[in-house]
Amino acid sequence: MWRRGALIFLCGLFVQSCGGETQPPAKEGLMAVSDIAARRAQFVVKPLTADVSHLSDGDRAALNHLVSAAEVVDEVFKLQAWAGNPEFAEKVAAFEGTDAQAVKDYYRIMYGPWDRLTHFEPFLGDRPHPEGAGYYPEDMTRDEFEVWLEEHPEDREAFTSLFTIIRRTDDGLTAVPYSQAYSQYLEVIASELRAAATATDNASLRRFLELRADALLSDDYYDSDVAWMDLDSEIEVVIGPYETYEDHLFGYKAAFETFICVAQPEDSARLEIFKSELPFLERNLPIPDEHKNFDRGSESPIRVVDELFTAGDTRAGVQTIAFNLPNDERVREEKGSKKVLLKNVMRAKYDAILVPIARRVLPESDAGKIDFEAFYQFTLHHELSHGIGPGQITVDGRETEVRLELEDLYSAFEEAKADVLGVYDIYALVDKGVMEPSILDSLPWTYTAGMFRTTRFGVAEAHGLGMVLQANYLIDKGAVEITEAGRFRPVAGVFEESFRELARELLMIQALGDYEAALAMVERYGNVHPKMASAIESLTDLPVDVDPTYPLEGLR
Repeated sequence: MWRRGALIFLCGLFVQSCGGETQPPAKEGLMAVSDIAARRAQFVVKPLTADVSHLSDGDRAALNHLVSAAEVVDEVFKLQAWAGNPEFAEKVAAFEGTDAQAVKDYYRIMYGPWDRLTHFEPFLGDRPHPEGAGYYPEDMTRDEFEVWLEEHPEDREAFTSLFTIIRRTDDGLTAVPYSQAYSQYLEVIASELRAAATATDNASLRRFLELRADALLSDDYYDSDVAWMDLDSEIEVVIGPYETYEDHLFGYKAAFETFICVAQPEDSARLEIFKSELPFLERNLPIPDEHKNFDRGSESPIRVVDELFTAGDTRAGVQTIAFNLPNDERVREEKGSKKVLLKNVMRAKYDAILVPIARRVLPESDAGKIDFEAFYQFTLHHELSHGIGPGQITVDGRETEVRLELEDLYSAFEEAKADVLGVYDIYALVDKGVMEPSILDSLPWTYTAGMFRTTRFGVAEAHGLGMVLQANYLIDKGAVEITEAGRFRPVAGVFEESFRELARELLMIQALGDYEAALAMVERYGNVHPKMASAIESLTDLPVDVDPTYPLEGLR
């Protein structure tokens, strides 16, 4: 049973171990699960490549400072993931035994002693994972937080802010701004960003870096987010607190992350046509007009890049293949949002993971129907779809946001919405003549194979839970059928119509800020289908994700 504020993962649904045997104690008394080597093997090492030969000397110098900043961002995120990480890392470094390297690697990948693929069960030691990560006191309950706000309504804005952590005092609870809580780190990051700004000869990059340095020390990211939307540079950089996936208690708190990328202008230009289609896609949403956002900014640049380095939230566990930022609804209302596709990461995942999965889960005669272009376009339209639909909403006469109303379920529902609209919108654009009909020959098959790629992330992860909701819905509606051999096949006609129906349900939950309806959907569709679980078990010898090494790794 799923319950408000605590998404309970049922052990045994995935092939990953759920609290199995442990190895004998190592130094410092730590014990690792017996299958730690197998868990480590789920992440295949993949070197990423990228061409930076065309960058100016100034931009090359800037990259050095950006990597230095990113390395410090990593330290901030470790504290956000768990306040005990710095001390625990020393114990991990001293770990000895047959699988010592696997333990150290898995701790690095997971950013803590809990397995992100199995609902944060401990793989090292037996300490339970704090639902509030490092954002709240570990002993604080939801009830305590909510009672405090009932008794201190003046604290609500600060307590629910993206950019505060909650700490205990002698008098109860208090909100501490990120700029204070992480000041020793943020001052270093800001200094490196200013040095990068001095080094680069690109004016728009310089402006963004200077503003972002200021923002890190003030917790006011609006101006720098606007500057990032206007960025016109060979270097694409994201650095700061954005996504709220790590906060499993409320989904309020933003995690620090960094992307350092180099642009692929030809690929970007090829996709630019879709930017002008955003007003059409908003109008085409299968919900009443009163819930559509016709006034949202539509600049929405689309950039294709190769990833050079990453840190923080985006590096933890499953690797990101694309993103849509910023999340600030004020910026989205004014300018839209930027969609960034990480082509070298996407290609690595397609070749190493999706192609082998397709051979196992699709009918043998259909495995060859998946296509990188369909994967690429689906990913793009997933990101485009984050920028349409309800954002700022009215609930019971209150002006609010979907994020605040759906709380801990928001991230999973937003990812599910983006997936579903990604498919729905491609069908709409084919009907309009914007996209070639040939993509529909591969899209349903690529999506169906992709269901397994994402479900293997586990329901503790927003994308994983979002996909489980979709998969169960589509199987229930007959849009994806299961053959006698236990293979999965999209059903023509029903497939397209089911996406329309599911899009409507997800969008209306968001438009109404209906937490109870979201919870009901999770209770109905939030457990992995038994046939999918069996298929997933057959994939145990395939990697779940990549463990990339980056072109700028060890730059300094």
